[in-house]
Amino acid sequence: MACLTQQFVGLKCPPISTTRLVNPSNYHHQSKQKPRIVVQAAAVVANAQTRERLKLKEMFEDAYERCRTTPMEGVAFTVDDFHSALEKYDFDSEVGTKVKGTVFSVDANGALVDITAKSSAYLPLREASLHTIRHVEEAGIFPGLREEFVVVGENEADDSLVLSLRSIQYDLAWERCRQLQAEDVVIKGKVVGANKGGVVALVEGLRGFVPFSQISMKSTAEELLEKELPLKFVEVDEEQSRLVLSNRKAMADSQAQLGIGSVVLGTVQSLKPYGAFIDIGGINGLLHVSQISHDRVSDIATVLQPGDTLKVMILSHDRERGRVSLSTKKLEPTPGDMIRNPKLVFEKAEEMAQTFRQRIAQAEAMARADMLRFQPESGLTLNSDGILGPLTSELPEDGLDLSEIPLADDL
Repeated sequence: MACLTQQFVGLKCPPISTTRLVNPSNYHHQSKQKPRIVVQAAAVVANAQTRERLKLKEMFEDAYERCRTTPMEGVAFTVDDFHSALEKYDFDSEVGTKVKGTVFSVDANGALVDITAKSSAYLPLREASLHTIRHVEEAGIFPGLREEFVVVGENEADDSLVLSLRSIQYDLAWERCRQLQAEDVVIKGKVVGANKGGVVALVEGLRGFVPFSQISMKSTAEELLEKELPLKFVEVDEEQSRLVLSNRKAMADSQAQLGIGSVVLGTVQSLKPYGAFIDIGGINGLLHVSQISHDRVSDIATVLQPGDTLKVMILSHDRERGRVSLSTKKLEPTPGDMIRNPKLVFEKAEEMAQTFRQRIAQAEAMARADMLRFQPESGLTLNSDGILGPLTSELPEDGLDLSEIPLADDL
């Protein structure tokens, strides 16, 4: 208890101010004045709200009257402008319709395209290219790309349109094939499949059929898979979806550029008991065992192996059947060099081929001369000195000596 007393002894309280005491009479007077002030303030607020409502009512009535009497007053965008805008952004969304659009988003499954419609359109991955791709970016489709698409369907879930680039590329591919057929050019086609009748080759993004009867090389379908073949168009029918090609026609065209006596570089494809098949730039030629060397070759494998690169000379070719006969025997500087020193044969190949062509030209000239000598019905003959002259009594018996005719530069 003493402790508690000691604690209170130290406390100091401020003096009580008389100004804070309330006069009862004054309090009674203030209580009478307060209700009157509140009523006056409420009246002021009510009057202000009333005036605001009246002002808004007048504005609404004025606006209503102007909309009823002169609805287009002060409006720069007219009804004609509105219809023009509708025509600009409205388009036919039927299947087959072509529309312009801008890609703004891509993902693993396709791309979203803005075609200025009420909702964005979608380009599925399968419709992004004529070729098989795993992502639209492989077909060059990125955000910002503006392209022409064709409508191929509608997504019922959100009424968005389904677009395609593949359909447009498909039509262009057929047009390109018709053009190439008209130009009769040789194109390359990759073999991607086969059946009992032939192989399927990919050309301009389309799958064309090459019958076995139109393939020049003797290879199985399995051996041709994933290989590129030179081809020519035989039939291009878009309506029937028929695209028929020929390897033989392409080979015949290539062979026409290979003259007898030409030296070409080839690769040994396979060995047979009767010879070796050589690939000479897409053309399969036969190097018969008898045309390898002047010396007898008992085993071809001792001279050649598959994959070997060598120089061969065109000996003959059958354009219709697509067959080419080759020779290394004609390129030997001395008999047996192809067996003992094939490197020397390849070094001297062009020189030996030139000698061979000269001998061929001389033989052909002699053959033509013999034909004229023993065919009087031609009206010409050759004397013992090789002088050509007509069979007529008005000319010298020895005919005309063509060596006496001056050269064109001497005239």
